[in-house]
Amino acid sequence: GAALLAGPAAAAESTRLPRGLPDGTLDIARFSSLPDKGRLIRLSDRPPNYATPPEVFTEAVTPRDRFFVRYHLVAVSEGINFLDWTLSVAGDGVATPVRLTLADLLDMPQAEVMVVCQCAGNRRGLINPHVPGVQWPDGAVGCALWRGPALRDVLKRANVKAGTVEVAFDGADSPILPATPRYKKSIPIEKAMDAKTIVAIAMNGAPLPRLNGLPARLIVPGWAATYWMKHLVSIDVRTQPLDSFWMRRAYRLPAGLYPVRSSFASQATESTVPITDLVVGSMIADPLEGQELDRSGFVVRGVAWDGGSGISRVEVSLDNGKTWWDALLDQPLGPYAFRRFSLHTGWIGVGTFQILCRATSNAGERQPTVWKANPGGYHFNLPRPVTVSAK
Repeated sequence: GAALLAGPAAAAESTRLPRGLPDGTLDIARFSSLPDKGRLIRLSDRPPNYATPPEVFTEAVTPRDRFFVRYHLVAVSEGINFLDWTLSVAGDGVATPVRLTLADLLDMPQAEVMVVCQCAGNRRGLINPHVPGVQWPDGAVGCALWRGPALRDVLKRANVKAGTVEVAFDGADSPILPATPRYKKSIPIEKAMDAKTIVAIAMNGAPLPRLNGLPARLIVPGWAATYWMKHLVSIDVRTQPLDSFWMRRAYRLPAGLYPVRSSFASQATESTVPITDLVVGSMIADPLEGQELDRSGFVVRGVAWDGGSGISRVEVSLDNGKTWWDALLDQPLGPYAFRRFSLHTGWIGVGTFQILCRATSNAGERQPTVWKANPGGYHFNLPRPVTVSAK
C-alpha cells in the first residue's frame, strides 16, 4: 500500500462547488485566494471562513497554503510585531505569573505532532434539513506537522498550583461589536498536561500562516478545533471552571449522544456536555464529483482519520453502498494523523457510479449509516457519495 501511494498522479482540480450546500451558501461561495494562501472555497469574509477543496486531500499532509481558515471573530491584523508579542501565563492556579516572548518559546524543548485539525461543524452545510451555522462542505479539516513547546512546559514556568481544574486561552482576534463575547476557551488540566498538547509556533516546517494562528496557537490532539486557540496572547490557569458563552452555550452536545473518551467533567451538565473527541471520518479526493472517466477503470483516493486511535480499515463502494471493497492503506503517520487510502477499480464498463468510502478506527468505531442529529450540526460523518460517469 505504501509503495502504491508514494507517488500518486495529480488529481483534477475542482470546478464546481460541493453538491448539497444550501442555495444561500451557493450564492456567495466562490473559489478564491487569500494572502499567503492558495485556492480555497470562500464561505464568508468577515469573519474569514474558507474551506479546503477536495482534491487537496490526495495527500496525507495538508499544505500550509491550502489549509482551511476558520474564525468566529474578525481576523488579527497583518501587522504583528514579533518583538512586542508576548504570551501571559497567569490566573489563580499559578504561583508565579510569567510573560513569555517568542524567543522564550523557541528556547524551550520542541515537540512535533502530526495531528488532524477539524472544525466541529465540518460538513454542516451538507446536512438535510440544514441547521444554522457556517455551511461547511468537507473541507473544514486538515492534517499538519505542528511544532512547538509542550503546553505543560509553558505552564511549569508559572508553577501550577494543586487544585487547578482548567486552563483557559485567549487570542488576539477581537469582536466587531462590543456586545459580542470574546472567543475564550478552556481545556481540563489533564488535557493541558498531556505531552502532545503543544503551543505551536511552526506548521509543516515553517512559521504558522497568519490565518492559521501566527505567531502561536494551541494544538489539542484528538479534540475538535474549537479548542485550538489561534494568535495566543494569554493563558489563564484556573481553580474554577471558565464561565463564558463559548463554553457554557456553544459547542455542546446532548449528554449521552456520543461515547466520550475524553471527559470534560468540570463543564458538563445533566443535559449537555462540551464537544471534545473527533469521530471517525473519511473523504474521497479523487475522482471529483461529475468527473468523466475511462471505462477501463480508475483509482479512488482519499484520507481517513479519527480522534486518536488510528485507522484500521477503509472500504470503498462503487454502487452507493451495496457492495464494499477493502482499500489499500498507506503507512500510518501517527494515531492523530490522516491515513491515505486507494482502490483501483479495474475495468468497470460504461455507466454512472456513486462512490462511497467508510473508515473503521483501531477502536472499532465505523462511520455510521444514520447521523446522530444535534442542534449544532456537529459530527456529521456519514459516507458521502461522489457521482462519476465512465464511457
